[in-house]
Amino acid sequence: MGGCLSSSPAGVELVLDFEDESSSDNEVYNEVKANLAPVPAILEKLGQFKGCGEYIRAAITNPNPETEEAAWKAVVPSVDILKGFYEFSLVVEKTISKLVETLSTDPESTIQSQLPVVKLLAEVFDFVLRFDDAKMTNPAIQNDFSYYRRILNRIKLSNQAAAGVSVNDELANCMSLFFAYPTPMMNSVIKTTSNLLLQNDHGVTLENLSKFLSIMANSCYMMVEKQKFQKVETNMLCLRTTVGCIILYDHVHPKGAFHKKSPILIRNAVTTIKNFKGDNVDSLLNAVRFNTVHLNDDDTPAQTKAVLA
Repeated sequence: MGGCLSSSPAGVELVLDFEDESSSDNEVYNEVKANLAPVPAILEKLGQFKGCGEYIRAAITNPNPETEEAAWKAVVPSVDILKGFYEFSLVVEKTISKLVETLSTDPESTIQSQLPVVKLLAEVFDFVLRFDDAKMTNPAIQNDFSYYRRILNRIKLSNQAAAGVSVNDELANCMSLFFAYPTPMMNSVIKTTSNLLLQNDHGVTLENLSKFLSIMANSCYMMVEKQKFQKVETNMLCLRTTVGCIILYDHVHPKGAFHKKSPILIRNAVTTIKNFKGDNVDSLLNAVRFNTVHLNDDDTPAQTKAVLA
Protein backbone atom coordinates (compact mmCIF):
# COMPACT_ATOMS: atom_id res chain seq x y z
CA MET A 1 0.00 0.00 0.00
CA GLY A 2 1.50 3.27 -1.06
CA GLY A 3 1.34 6.41 0.99
CA CYS A 4 3.31 9.46 1.94
CA LEU A 5 3.21 12.50 4.14
CA SER A 6 3.28 16.04 2.87
CA SER A 7 2.77 19.50 4.28
CA SER A 8 -0.50 21.35 3.87
CA PRO A 9 -2.17 24.37 5.45
CA ALA A 10 -3.63 21.93 7.97
CA GLY A 11 -0.20 20.67 9.00
CA VAL A 12 0.47 17.08 7.99
CA GLU A 13 -1.42 15.63 5.05
CA LEU A 14 -1.69 11.88 4.56
CA VAL A 15 -1.79 10.63 0.99
CA LEU A 16 -3.03 7.06 1.21
CA ASP A 17 -3.94 4.66 -1.54
CA PHE A 18 -7.16 3.17 -0.20
CA GLU A 19 -7.50 1.07 -3.35
CA ASP A 20 -4.25 -0.80 -2.76
CA GLU A 21 -5.11 -4.26 -1.40
CA SER A 22 -1.74 -4.81 0.27
CA SER A 23 -1.90 -6.60 3.60
CA SER A 24 0.49 -6.91 6.52
CA ASP A 25 1.93 -9.58 8.76
CA ASN A 26 1.40 -7.20 11.65
CA GLU A 27 -0.39 -8.91 14.57
CA VAL A 28 -2.80 -6.00 15.00
CA TYR A 29 -3.61 -6.02 11.29
CA ASN A 30 -4.40 -9.73 11.30
CA GLU A 31 -6.57 -9.47 14.41
CA VAL A 32 -8.53 -6.46 13.17
CA LYS A 33 -8.92 -7.89 9.67
CA ALA A 34 -10.44 -11.04 11.19
CA ASN A 35 -12.70 -8.97 13.44
CA LEU A 36 -14.07 -7.06 10.44
CA ALA A 37 -14.75 -10.16 8.33
CA PRO A 38 -18.48 -10.29 9.30
CA VAL A 39 -19.11 -6.66 8.23
CA PRO A 40 -20.67 -7.43 4.80
CA ALA A 41 -23.03 -9.99 6.35
CA ILE A 42 -23.99 -7.64 9.19
CA LEU A 43 -24.83 -4.82 6.77
CA GLU A 44 -26.76 -7.20 4.53
CA LYS A 45 -28.84 -8.50 7.44
CA LEU A 46 -29.54 -4.96 8.59
CA GLY A 47 -30.55 -3.90 5.10
CA GLN A 48 -32.94 -6.85 4.85
CA PHE A 49 -34.40 -6.42 8.32
CA LYS A 50 -38.14 -5.91 7.83
CA GLY A 51 -39.37 -6.61 11.33
CA CYS A 52 -42.56 -8.25 12.51
CA GLY A 53 -44.88 -5.26 12.41
CA GLU A 54 -47.79 -7.11 10.87
CA TYR A 55 -47.75 -9.85 13.51
CA ILE A 56 -47.26 -7.36 16.35
CA ARG A 57 -50.12 -5.14 15.19
CA ALA A 58 -52.41 -8.17 14.98
CA ALA A 59 -51.48 -9.27 18.50
CA ILE A 60 -52.07 -5.78 19.91
CA THR A 61 -55.29 -4.90 18.08
CA ASN A 62 -56.80 -8.37 18.33
CA PRO A 63 -55.19 -10.06 21.34
CA ASN A 64 -55.90 -13.76 21.57
CA PRO A 65 -53.76 -16.88 21.98
CA GLU A 66 -53.44 -17.38 18.23
CA THR A 67 -52.29 -13.86 17.30
CA GLU A 68 -50.01 -13.58 20.32
CA GLU A 69 -48.36 -16.93 19.64
CA ALA A 70 -47.84 -15.97 15.99
CA ALA A 71 -46.26 -12.65 17.03
CA TRP A 72 -43.99 -14.33 19.57
CA LYS A 73 -42.84 -16.96 17.06
CA ALA A 74 -42.06 -14.19 14.57
CA VAL A 75 -40.29 -11.84 16.97
CA VAL A 76 -37.96 -14.37 18.64
CA PRO A 77 -35.83 -15.00 15.50
CA SER A 78 -36.00 -11.28 14.74
CA VAL A 79 -34.50 -10.49 18.14
CA ASP A 80 -31.84 -13.14 17.55
CA ILE A 81 -30.71 -11.05 14.58
CA LEU A 82 -30.63 -7.95 16.78
CA LYS A 83 -28.59 -9.92 19.28
CA GLY A 84 -26.04 -10.52 16.54
CA PHE A 85 -25.85 -6.78 15.90
CA TYR A 86 -25.30 -6.07 19.59
CA GLU A 87 -22.66 -8.78 19.91
CA PHE A 88 -20.83 -7.36 16.92
CA SER A 89 -20.80 -3.94 18.62
CA LEU A 90 -18.68 -5.57 21.32
CA VAL A 91 -16.28 -6.69 18.60
CA VAL A 92 -16.23 -3.13 17.27
CA GLU A 93 -15.36 -1.86 20.75
CA LYS A 94 -12.49 -4.33 21.03
CA THR A 95 -11.34 -3.43 17.53
CA ILE A 96 -11.41 0.34 17.98
CA SER A 97 -9.56 -0.02 21.25
CA LYS A 98 -6.78 -1.99 19.53
CA LEU A 99 -6.60 0.47 16.65
CA VAL A 100 -6.53 3.57 18.85
CA GLU A 101 -3.78 2.08 21.02
CA THR A 102 -1.76 1.19 17.94
CA LEU A 103 -2.22 4.26 15.79
CA SER A 104 -2.26 7.17 18.21
CA THR A 105 0.96 6.59 20.14
CA ASP A 106 3.10 8.33 17.50
CA PRO A 107 0.74 9.52 14.74
CA GLU A 108 3.13 10.62 11.99
CA SER A 109 5.40 7.61 12.38
CA THR A 110 2.44 5.25 12.52
CA ILE A 111 0.92 6.65 9.34
CA GLN A 112 4.14 5.95 7.48
CA SER A 113 4.86 2.52 8.93
CA GLN A 114 1.40 0.96 9.34
CA LEU A 115 -0.64 2.09 6.36
CA PRO A 116 -2.62 -1.18 6.05
CA VAL A 117 -3.72 -0.77 9.67
CA VAL A 118 -4.70 2.85 9.01
CA LYS A 119 -6.93 1.64 6.18
CA LEU A 120 -8.62 -0.78 8.59
CA LEU A 121 -9.52 2.14 10.84
CA ALA A 122 -11.11 3.79 7.81
CA GLU A 123 -13.09 0.60 7.22
CA VAL A 124 -14.32 0.67 10.82
CA PHE A 125 -15.63 4.23 10.39
CA ASP A 126 -17.15 3.24 7.06
CA PHE A 127 -19.04 0.37 8.70
CA VAL A 128 -20.08 2.37 11.77
CA LEU A 129 -21.65 5.19 9.77
CA ARG A 130 -23.36 2.84 7.31
CA PHE A 131 -24.77 0.74 10.15
CA ASP A 132 -26.03 3.72 12.13
CA ASP A 133 -27.62 5.34 9.10
CA ALA A 134 -29.51 2.13 8.27
CA LYS A 135 -30.53 1.64 11.91
CA MET A 136 -31.90 5.17 12.25
CA THR A 137 -34.14 4.75 9.24
CA ASN A 138 -35.54 1.37 10.33
CA PRO A 139 -38.14 1.75 13.12
CA ALA A 140 -38.84 -2.00 13.00
CA ILE A 141 -35.72 -2.59 15.11
CA GLN A 142 -37.05 -0.69 18.11
CA ASN A 143 -40.61 -1.89 17.56
CA ASP A 144 -39.66 -5.58 17.48
CA PHE A 145 -37.39 -5.28 20.47
CA SER A 146 -39.89 -3.32 22.55
CA TYR A 147 -42.59 -5.93 21.91
CA TYR A 148 -40.16 -8.73 22.73
CA ARG A 149 -39.25 -7.16 26.07
CA ARG A 150 -42.90 -6.59 26.92
CA ILE A 151 -43.76 -10.25 26.35
CA LEU A 152 -40.58 -11.42 28.08
CA ASN A 153 -41.57 -9.44 31.19
CA ARG A 154 -45.07 -10.89 31.04
CA ILE A 155 -43.63 -14.41 30.89
CA LYS A 156 -41.32 -13.66 33.80
CA LEU A 157 -44.15 -12.25 35.95
CA SER A 158 -46.28 -15.33 35.28
CA ASN A 159 -43.38 -17.61 36.27
CA GLN A 160 -43.57 -19.37 32.93
CA ALA A 161 -40.58 -20.73 31.05
CA ALA A 162 -39.61 -18.79 27.92
CA ALA A 163 -38.94 -21.67 25.56
CA GLY A 164 -36.39 -21.19 22.80
CA VAL A 165 -35.29 -17.79 24.01
CA SER A 166 -31.61 -16.90 23.54
CA VAL A 167 -31.98 -13.32 24.83
CA ASN A 168 -32.65 -13.39 28.55
CA ASP A 169 -33.59 -10.41 30.68
CA GLU A 170 -30.02 -9.43 31.52
CA LEU A 171 -28.91 -9.51 27.89
CA ALA A 172 -32.09 -7.70 26.86
CA ASN A 173 -31.20 -4.87 29.24
CA CYS A 174 -27.77 -4.50 27.61
CA MET A 175 -29.27 -4.60 24.14
CA SER A 176 -31.87 -2.03 25.13
CA LEU A 177 -29.16 0.40 26.19
CA PHE A 178 -27.35 -0.18 22.89
CA PHE A 179 -30.33 0.28 20.58
CA ALA A 180 -31.67 3.25 22.55
CA TYR A 181 -29.02 5.45 20.93
CA PRO A 182 -29.90 6.81 17.49
CA THR A 183 -26.33 5.96 16.41
CA PRO A 184 -25.40 2.96 18.57
CA MET A 185 -22.20 1.89 16.80
CA MET A 186 -20.70 5.37 16.89
CA ASN A 187 -21.68 5.63 20.53
CA SER A 188 -19.72 2.41 21.16
CA VAL A 189 -16.68 3.89 19.42
CA ILE A 190 -16.91 7.12 21.41
CA LYS A 191 -17.42 5.32 24.71
CA THR A 192 -14.50 2.96 24.16
CA THR A 193 -12.12 5.72 23.09
CA SER A 194 -13.13 7.98 25.97
CA ASN A 195 -12.53 5.14 28.42
CA LEU A 196 -9.04 4.56 26.99
CA LEU A 197 -8.18 8.20 27.63
CA LEU A 198 -9.57 8.05 31.16
CA GLN A 199 -7.71 4.86 32.05
CA ASN A 200 -4.44 6.42 30.90
CA ASP A 201 -2.62 3.08 31.02
CA HIS A 202 -2.52 2.18 27.33
CA GLY A 203 -0.11 4.86 26.13
CA VAL A 204 -2.98 6.80 24.55
CA THR A 205 -2.76 10.55 25.14
CA LEU A 206 -5.27 13.21 24.16
CA GLU A 207 -2.55 15.13 22.30
CA ASN A 208 -1.52 12.21 20.09
CA LEU A 209 -5.05 10.95 19.52
CA SER A 210 -6.25 14.44 18.57
CA LYS A 211 -3.33 14.84 16.20
CA PHE A 212 -4.01 11.51 14.53
CA LEU A 213 -7.73 12.15 14.13
CA SER A 214 -7.15 15.61 12.68
CA ILE A 215 -4.59 14.28 10.18
CA MET A 216 -7.00 11.54 9.11
CA ALA A 217 -10.01 13.87 8.88
CA ASN A 218 -8.19 16.46 6.77
CA SER A 219 -6.31 14.00 4.59
CA CYS A 220 -9.34 11.91 3.71
CA TYR A 221 -11.50 14.82 2.58
CA MET A 222 -8.52 16.26 0.66
CA MET A 223 -8.13 13.01 -1.27
CA VAL A 224 -11.75 13.38 -2.39
CA GLU A 225 -11.35 17.08 -3.09
CA LYS A 226 -8.27 16.40 -5.25
CA GLN A 227 -10.01 13.51 -7.02
CA LYS A 228 -7.41 10.93 -6.09
CA PHE A 229 -9.90 8.12 -6.72
CA GLN A 230 -12.49 7.45 -9.40
CA LYS A 231 -14.59 4.83 -7.62
CA VAL A 232 -17.58 6.14 -5.72
CA GLU A 233 -17.14 3.57 -2.94
CA THR A 234 -13.52 4.64 -2.35
CA ASN A 235 -14.50 8.29 -2.14
CA MET A 236 -17.33 7.42 0.25
CA LEU A 237 -14.85 5.47 2.37
CA CYS A 238 -12.76 8.63 2.59
CA LEU A 239 -15.74 10.85 3.41
CA ARG A 240 -17.09 8.49 6.07
CA THR A 241 -13.63 8.39 7.62
CA THR A 242 -13.52 12.18 7.69
CA VAL A 243 -16.92 12.33 9.38
CA GLY A 244 -16.06 9.58 11.84
CA CYS A 245 -12.86 11.36 12.83
CA ILE A 246 -14.68 14.69 13.23
CA ILE A 247 -17.33 13.13 15.48
CA LEU A 248 -14.83 11.23 17.60
CA TYR A 249 -12.52 14.24 17.91
CA ASP A 250 -15.45 16.44 18.93
CA HIS A 251 -16.41 14.04 21.72
CA VAL A 252 -12.97 13.36 23.18
CA HIS A 253 -11.38 16.82 22.92
CA PRO A 254 -12.50 19.31 25.60
CA LYS A 255 -12.78 22.14 23.06
CA GLY A 256 -14.32 19.98 20.37
CA ALA A 257 -13.73 20.05 16.63
CA PHE A 258 -15.44 23.30 15.64
CA HIS A 259 -13.64 26.14 17.41
CA LYS A 260 -11.63 28.71 15.48
CA LYS A 261 -8.24 27.10 16.15
CA SER A 262 -9.37 23.53 15.52
CA PRO A 263 -6.79 21.59 13.48
CA ILE A 264 -9.62 20.03 11.47
CA LEU A 265 -10.61 22.14 8.48
CA ILE A 266 -14.32 21.72 9.12
CA ARG A 267 -15.71 24.11 6.53
CA ASN A 268 -13.53 22.69 3.78
CA ALA A 269 -14.46 19.14 4.77
CA VAL A 270 -18.19 19.90 4.84
CA THR A 271 -17.99 21.71 1.50
CA THR A 272 -16.24 18.71 -0.05
CA ILE A 273 -18.95 16.39 1.27
CA LYS A 274 -21.69 18.67 -0.09
CA ASN A 275 -20.04 18.87 -3.50
CA PHE A 276 -19.49 15.14 -3.90
CA LYS A 277 -21.74 13.65 -6.54
CA GLY A 278 -22.55 9.97 -6.48
CA ASP A 279 -23.82 8.59 -3.21
CA ASN A 280 -26.23 10.00 -0.66
CA VAL A 281 -24.14 12.39 1.41
CA ASP A 282 -27.03 13.90 3.38
CA SER A 283 -26.61 11.25 6.06
CA LEU A 284 -22.97 12.28 6.51
CA LEU A 285 -23.88 15.93 6.90
CA ASN A 286 -26.59 14.99 9.39
CA ALA A 287 -24.10 12.90 11.32
CA VAL A 288 -21.88 15.97 11.74
CA ARG A 289 -24.89 18.13 12.65
CA PHE A 290 -26.55 15.84 15.15
CA ASN A 291 -23.91 13.43 16.47
CA THR A 292 -21.46 16.06 17.69
CA VAL A 293 -21.59 18.06 20.90
CA HIS A 294 -19.72 21.33 20.24
CA LEU A 295 -21.19 22.58 16.96
CA ASN A 296 -23.43 25.12 18.67
CA ASP A 297 -20.86 26.31 21.20
CA ASP A 298 -20.38 30.05 21.51
CA ASP A 299 -16.82 29.88 20.15
CA THR A 300 -17.83 28.03 16.99
CA PRO A 301 -17.37 30.53 14.13
CA ALA A 302 -20.56 31.74 12.49
CA GLN A 303 -19.27 30.59 9.10
CA THR A 304 -18.89 27.04 10.40
CA LYS A 305 -22.42 27.02 11.76
CA ALA A 306 -23.68 28.45 8.49
CA VAL A 307 -22.10 25.78 6.31
CA LEU A 308 -23.89 23.14 8.39
CA ALA A 309 -27.19 25.01 8.67
